Amino acid sequence: MKVLPVLDFTIIGIYLIAMVLVGFYFSRKNKNAEQFTVASGLIPGWAIGLSIYATFLSSNTFLGVPGKAYGGNWNAFVFSLSMPIAAWIAVKYFIPFYRNTGNISAYTHFEKRFGPWARVYAVICFLLTQIARMGSVFFGIALSLQALTGLSMKTIMVVMGISIILYTVSGGIKAVIWTEVVQAIIKTLGALLIIYLVVSSIPGGFDKIVEIGKADHKFSLGSFSLNLTEPTFWVILFYGFFINLNNFGMDQNYIQRYHAAKSTKQAAKSVWLCVGIYVPASFLFFVIGSCLYAYYSQHPDLILSLKHQVAIERLPATASATDVSVFMNKLTPADYGDKIMPHFMVTKIPAGLVGIIVAAILSAAMSTISSGMNSSATVFTIDIYKRYFKPQLNDKNTLNALHIGTVLFGFAGMAAGIAMIGVKSILDLWWQLSGIFAAGMLGLFLLGIISRQTRNHEAIIASIIGVLVILWLTFPTLIPEQYAALRSTLNTNMIIVAGTLAIFLTGILLTKTRQLTV
Repeated sequence: MKVLPVLDFTIIGIYLIAMVLVGFYFSRKNKNAEQFTVASGLIPGWAIGLSIYATFLSSNTFLGVPGKAYGGNWNAFVFSLSMPIAAWIAVKYFIPFYRNTGNISAYTHFEKRFGPWARVYAVICFLLTQIARMGSVFFGIALSLQALTGLSMKTIMVVMGISIILYTVSGGIKAVIWTEVVQAIIKTLGALLIIYLVVSSIPGGFDKIVEIGKADHKFSLGSFSLNLTEPTFWVILFYGFFINLNNFGMDQNYIQRYHAAKSTKQAAKSVWLCVGIYVPASFLFFVIGSCLYAYYSQHPDLILSLKHQVAIERLPATASATDVSVFMNKLTPADYGDKIMPHFMVTKIPAGLVGIIVAAILSAAMSTISSGMNSSATVFTIDIYKRYFKPQLNDKNTLNALHIGTVLFGFAGMAAGIAMIGVKSILDLWWQLSGIFAAGMLGLFLLGIISRQTRNHEAIIASIIGVLVILWLTFPTLIPEQYAALRSTLNTNMIIVAGTLAIFLTGILLTKTRQLTV
């Protein structure tokens, strides 16, 4: 078992204790549900902007992006390039819309527009998205800390999860936002520190990194062909636009922050601040992946232990030494990319600095998970518990329900993370799951606000067709072999694009058909 030096454990311990204490500090000010969910609308725009940035930059970015850059190229950076377009639409249309409604939940509008079924459908999609997001982030934490400590991934997830639950359930949205402000700074400085340490470990520095990267086509943004069966530049651009439109326009994590801002103008500024920081910050993580690729290209012997670890994780316990050896020889950089950065930390980063970088990785994970817990508890309490079980719930009991919901969704996220142990790529898994769950509610939302003439029954039919399209894209192997020609060949990143458009365009077509036949 790898044992971290006392200095590193001390740094990590101080960071965790500080985050929990922040939660308890703000717990004194959470006297009602409004303060717990939107901080009474008194948070400055710059703090909300850093908070949104911190939620975006999770451990999926901290570990998954360098892993993708190491195992492939910079194709995934196109996701970041799509953000300004989605942000412009959110600032111009979505933020004023939500601020004017005054509804804390992003999904109350669905019931007013199409009926209770639409609200329930959107809530289910959102909660599944959050559990998947928290699970992938928990997995990212465990992946890095296992390499450093040798502890089981399950143990790491439980310990970290309880720490996050403590400050989130006690401090509410204020604790989430202000801890994320600190975490945003820590994780960005951590990325810069990693780049410095990797570059200083490579003879020839950046010039050598660029030389190796160019030779192996590591800086490519992907093919510019219109082939939608592969993760081309256009496929990732489409995916990024739709998922970011969902994030800024439909995700309770962000809608809650719009309400927490002092004004509509401050909320708009927060979105642009997030985009202005996230795009160059995500670029840093692709640089890290390319730097690590160059480093390990010069030290291929160091890869053997990583391959062995992956083989042990993916093969059954009864596998022989020969089975392990054969499996190792089949592995490609894409199979162990997520483990590269933790391995570098274990082998090359000196005592003291490891603790700082682990704190940065923890901050990347904790910011996203705490947001997910708080927003999931808010949606569950408002859209399900109060709506269908306790409509006359007083403020004190509402606050209690929010506390209980935070804990329950925290443990649900941990369980999802444990179920993900052994996956090939954190980023690929999260992108696929988010596309599946987000497609349905985004399509219905756009239909509701753009086509004011669309009626309830038309929205129901459109949603059913959209769900069928999503299932067809997600599970092509369910179609029998004799009908294999009917299986989808689209890249999985196109699920949110096709699902959203299926609902929206079907709804528009049905509406126009009705109007023409009247």
